Amino acid sequence: MNCPKCNSDLAKKFYKGMFEVESCPNCRGMWLDFNELDKLEDVVFDEDLHKGSLVHFQTRTEFPCPHCGSKLDEFQYRLYDLKLETCAENAHGFWLDAGEDERVLEAMQKRAGEMRRKFNAEAEWKQILKGMHEFLTKKK
Repeated sequence: MNCPKCNSDLAKKFYKGMFEVESCPNCRGMWLDFNELDKLEDVVFDEDLHKGSLVHFQTRTEFPCPHCGSKLDEFQYRLYDLKLETCAENAHGFWLDAGEDERVLEAMQKRAGEMRRKFNAEAEWKQILKGMHEFLTKKK
């Protein structure tokens, strides 16, 4: 497979010792098979139901999919200020430019923090309502 950005041969490597990806030794981008983006996100936040929608605002690029050669689509990743590319036509996977893997991890850390804050606020509100209910229904 060749890099969609600089056409160099992609080399297989283990991403942080966890799973195999195809990496470009020239531009340092990496190809993630379709399920590998989820594995990357799961390093920080594995609550799939709470991650939000993955793909927003798709547009066709001129970059070829390393698997099938069809044009990759650029999309806004989970409504964060991050654009990634995907083989939308055949669902082969995702291209991440150098450093975008770390930005995905940062986005998932932010999402995990938001969800913890939401759950804590809901639990606190539930306790307040329970206390109010007990106060209002208490017999005098």
